[in-house]
Amino acid sequence: MTGSLWIVFTIIAAAAQTARNAMQRELTTTLGTVGATHVRFLFGAPFGLLFLAGVLLATGAPLPRPGLIYWPWILDGMLAQIAATALMLAAMNERSFVATIAYIKTEPVQVALFGMVLLGDTLTPMMTVAILIATAGVIVMALKPGAAATAGGIKPTLMGLASGAMFGLSAIGYRGAILSLGLDDYVVAATYTLVVGLVLQAALLTLYLWLRDPAALIAIFRAWRPSIVAGFLGALASQFWFLAFAVATAASVRTLALVEVLFAQAISRFVLKQPTSSREALGILMIVVGVVLLIWAH
Repeated sequence: MTGSLWIVFTIIAAAAQTARNAMQRELTTTLGTVGATHVRFLFGAPFGLLFLAGVLLATGAPLPRPGLIYWPWILDGMLAQIAATALMLAAMNERSFVATIAYIKTEPVQVALFGMVLLGDTLTPMMTVAILIATAGVIVMALKPGAAATAGGIKPTLMGLASGAMFGLSAIGYRGAILSLGLDDYVVAATYTLVVGLVLQAALLTLYLWLRDPAALIAIFRAWRPSIVAGFLGALASQFWFLAFAVATAASVRTLALVEVLFAQAISRFVLKQPTSSREALGILMIVVGVVLLIWAH
């Protein structure tokens, strides 16, 4: 059963994350990059706690007791995720929504390498081909000829690529934390890790803003209505990411997550009213082929 559930988990997570990214992009105009980044964790943590309470009540399982090896993994996951989110929002301020998401989604190749080195995850030849085709599709979508290719300079491109690397390290950290718990119930392990990560992230960024920019904290609470929605979507996306990480390799999950580019393209076309070029259509086709090959390989 869990052999195919990771596909469902990943698609739900990608859809929720696309909606959250769009909301956080709007929040950067009023809260700044760090403030908009904090919204995901500060307002997501209460929802994570509700998820965990529901899981523990439904399963009757006790609260997990992590060993020492758990903490380096969770710290890697949470710190890399903070950096990745901040870099993503900063890049979105200088490039289009779709272009930023596309650069970030070079992540699967990076996470495949991280997974092999740090977790011992293995990839079949078919999975490797699928990752390369889907990632190439993202690059085709992101690279534009002429002046459009360098709009905003090299800085947003580097920030997007760095964000992808940080998201990759974050995925490896969280998967390592979930597996290190050694629980038979992967739902409990995933949800517990979600809560620990969100609470630590919320505490760390709250302390940072309180010391460096207390006005930003006030602005965040004043924008509580959209922040609650963004926090819920962030917690929901993370819940399903973690469930997927619990039952499949991080490389597989993050490659299938390239469907997020398709969701972003839909938002760009139908909400932001930005047309789809033939080059973008080719990139979409390559992503779809890569994703289909990946699912077939499993």
